Amino acid sequence: MAGLLIKGSEISKQIREELKQEIAELKDKHNIIPGLATILVGEDEASKVYVGAKEKACKELGIFSERIDLPAQTKEEEILVLIERLNKESRINGILVQLPLPKHINETKVLYAVHPDKDVDGFHPVNVGKMILGDPAFLPCTPHGILQLLMRSGIDTNGAEVVVVGRSNIVGKPIANMLIQKKKGGNATVTVCHTGTKDLASHTRRADILIVAAGRPKTITADMVKDGVVVVDVGVNRLPTGLVGDVDFEPVKEKAKAITPVPGGVGPMTITMLMYNTVRAAKMQAGIV
Repeated sequence: MAGLLIKGSEISKQIREELKQEIAELKDKHNIIPGLATILVGEDEASKVYVGAKEKACKELGIFSERIDLPAQTKEEEILVLIERLNKESRINGILVQLPLPKHINETKVLYAVHPDKDVDGFHPVNVGKMILGDPAFLPCTPHGILQLLMRSGIDTNGAEVVVVGRSNIVGKPIANMLIQKKKGGNATVTVCHTGTKDLASHTRRADILIVAAGRPKTITADMVKDGVVVVDVGVNRLPTGLVGDVDFEPVKEKAKAITPVPGGVGPMTITMLMYNTVRAAKMQAGIV
């Protein structure tokens, strides 16, 4: 019997409605409009699409949006000067540098230049450190979206055997750290698998919850999961047949208790959690939380 579809598109709408109320209250009670600055360097088409979607989300929610498009040949020092200006600008609560950056620019140096209080992507080492310690911090948007999907779908992580396939700084490492925290939405036993893992299937078959961010289509097949597993597919792969995830969806769905589709699963949550972080940043900087 096919499992429950965990539709990020629907859960994302729920969260956005909650954010609309928060934003209206901020404006009415405190005369505050959250502000997000997005820096796009170069002509990467996928990046243009992502930034456009972020702009659209800001407009729909009532968040002030400043988009700064720079040519690919922009010098690293110019970007650092721009970030320093945005760090000091009171109207801007969050700063997002769209990745990837051109090869001549040091991504780490640029991301570290964003003030931790405006790091709504959750990539600054201060926020990463706080996340690992379990202290309040801006959580990276995609992993935070995964947590929200699980919690709002009634999936209990307490004591669950979770297997994460992928160890990127954007998804794999942070979601593993979030899930081991001794708090709601965590308290799981987590195994992280990667390209160096021997006999991947022996690990994935143990999973009560399987989170796949491998970056390769059909990495996980039906014989690699147990009956009743919850599957979160983070992958987005463009094939001639359309977008597919990292999980062989149809056969795995027949064994799963619940599973995210691609598209319409994790994807919609990422931008929504960016909006969540921007609103939280506005509140923090105003001393409201």
